Amino acid sequence: MAAQARTGAGTRTGRPEQGNLFPPAVELGSSPAAVSDPAMAYTRRQVVWLAIAVLCWTVVVVARLAYLQVVRRSFFEEKARLQQQRTVEVRASRGLILDRRGHELAISVPVDSICAMPAEIPDPEAVGSILSQVLGLPRRELVKKLAVGHGFCWIARLVEPEQADRVRALGLKGIYFQKESKRYYPKGTTAAHLIGAVGLDQVGLAGVEQAREEELHGRPGKMVVSADARQRQFAGALSQQPDPGVNLILTIDERIQYIAERELHEAIVRTRAAAGSIVILEPATGAVLAVANYPTFNPNQPVRSPTDIEKRRNFAITSAFEPGSTFKLVTVAAALEEKVTRPEEVIDCQMGSIVVAGHRIRDHKPFGRLTVEQIIANSSDVGAIKLGMRLGERRMYQYIRRFGFGRPTGVELPGEAMGLTRPAEQWSKISIGAISMGQEIGVTAMQMAQAVGVIANGGMLVPPRVLEATFETGGKPVVMSRSPGRQVLSPETAIHMKRMMEMVMLNGTGKLARLEGYTAGGKTGTAQKIDPRTGAYSKTDYVASFVGFAPLNNPALVVAIVLDAPRGLHSGGGVCAPMFPRVAAEVLRYLQVPQELPVDPSLRRKRTRPDPQLLAEVSDFTPDNGLEGERREERGERRDAGTGRRGEAERGGGEPVLLAFAHAAMPDFYGKPVRQVVEQATAIGLALNLKGSGIARRQFPAPGSPLPSGARVTIEFER
Repeated sequence: MAAQARTGAGTRTGRPEQGNLFPPAVELGSSPAAVSDPAMAYTRRQVVWLAIAVLCWTVVVVARLAYLQVVRRSFFEEKARLQQQRTVEVRASRGLILDRRGHELAISVPVDSICAMPAEIPDPEAVGSILSQVLGLPRRELVKKLAVGHGFCWIARLVEPEQADRVRALGLKGIYFQKESKRYYPKGTTAAHLIGAVGLDQVGLAGVEQAREEELHGRPGKMVVSADARQRQFAGALSQQPDPGVNLILTIDERIQYIAERELHEAIVRTRAAAGSIVILEPATGAVLAVANYPTFNPNQPVRSPTDIEKRRNFAITSAFEPGSTFKLVTVAAALEEKVTRPEEVIDCQMGSIVVAGHRIRDHKPFGRLTVEQIIANSSDVGAIKLGMRLGERRMYQYIRRFGFGRPTGVELPGEAMGLTRPAEQWSKISIGAISMGQEIGVTAMQMAQAVGVIANGGMLVPPRVLEATFETGGKPVVMSRSPGRQVLSPETAIHMKRMMEMVMLNGTGKLARLEGYTAGGKTGTAQKIDPRTGAYSKTDYVASFVGFAPLNNPALVVAIVLDAPRGLHSGGGVCAPMFPRVAAEVLRYLQVPQELPVDPSLRRKRTRPDPQLLAEVSDFTPDNGLEGERREERGERRDAGTGRRGEAERGGGEPVLLAFAHAAMPDFYGKPVRQVVEQATAIGLALNLKGSGIARRQFPAPGSPLPSGARVTIEFER
């Protein structure tokens, strides 16, 4: 018993006997405070820390879920949408192009584009073969598109209605149709060079279509294509409708444009000219009423050859030519403005011969003493040279620039040439004589129309423009801002010049240009072109021109007419002057301009059947323009058709400069300035056809092409 008591006592004091591995259990009813085992306390601490860790982890997870589901919700929704959906751009309808009276010149019509969902096509080989035959597309490329197995792809865009109907009739699975807009020109070739055209991607390539691409293009729409979990896509629907482009109203009039194109076509057939242009302006506002060019093109037809590209060149603004006698208007106007002469002053024209810097220049007739008015009427080279020499080189150059030559007119059309002028410091000793009568300077038809507009407009130069207003569909037209113009001549000088130009048509070289029922003023011009083979003036190729306005006191229109290389009769007074009344009289009646004079039927008979004596009277031209061949050789200059001077081709358009062939492959001229192109081509002996000004952007043949003997390269420049 004593032993048991000791054992119990030992247990109660927590001192187990030797050999007892386990502590005794706590008796029921004992106090917790009596439990002071360190192992138990340690276990409890672990549980507490574990609970804290779980709680923290839970807080982090919940916070992360809240961040992803709430804060970043839109981000992941967008990411999921991108994985499940694909947005395809749908072209917008291009804006309309209208003439000043609201007639549609360029419209967009809805046509079918064909697309495919390859995942839905059971047999890509068979479907590709069928579509290749119907659409005329390469079979291998179609099969490759359709064999991908997923995704969306375009098969053919803007297809012809007949092709779309044939494909639709086949009922091919996985082939769908989407309406898109295609450009269409309802008037065909009418005003083609002004309006321009678009390419297969419906982006403007020329004319107003190119110049106003950003406005006409519109905002494309969006079509959403959905995909399943395996990324197999199926047809969707438009999620955003395309916004059509801004509509443009041009200054041209469809009827006036038709008159100009009709008369130019008849003149080309009659004279067999290589090219030509008619520009009609409203002098008070600078509005371009018509621009007709030959060759022309149909903008509804795609480009298929280099010849098609050449036809799209806007001759009126890209081709520079020596104006010849029409430029005498600038010389005489400058002399009157600077008060170095008077209209009634008598000048000795020395029987048609004068020596300038040791070189003899001859007139087309042996004129004696002529008034300044008669110098213009009879187109005396000697008289114009004498007035130019009174002005001097610096003042002459200043007026050339004031009349707008040597810089683009600013008309809203791409590719406009600057023409060809040189600072007075670069003139040779004979330049003052040559420029005074319209040589050693290159102008465009648009520049000449602008210059004559200065005289017609009382001395004020108003730049030409082709844009009248813009408007959005359903909105009101917004009139385009207009240039205020600048004073070039005093009103008194302009009045004197009007009178002189009237005398040209009454008693001078412009007799065949007289109008029925209206007063008018004008000036003829004839210039030899440069033979590209010899660098000398050609004996067979000429540029004939006429510029005029009507009525005399309150001009409603200015007309510039240019014919390039007419055959047979080739003087401006003989081939271009008769075109003026046929154009101007009909346009004036169409514009309801009141007649001022009684109609003289004899004028029409003289124009349609001019006798040889009358044709001799209206001639304003001497072979070589009065310059002897020895003078050109002594100067040692290679001439270009657009400049009349050697070494000036870099600013030109117009005729090519033909050089000896001495290279095996076509170099790359892209991105080079005109001068560098000319120097490089001259060094290797290439024939050049330069168009525009600025930096080379296109060339034909392509770089690296093999060049046969006598090959030439066409290079287009853009500013």
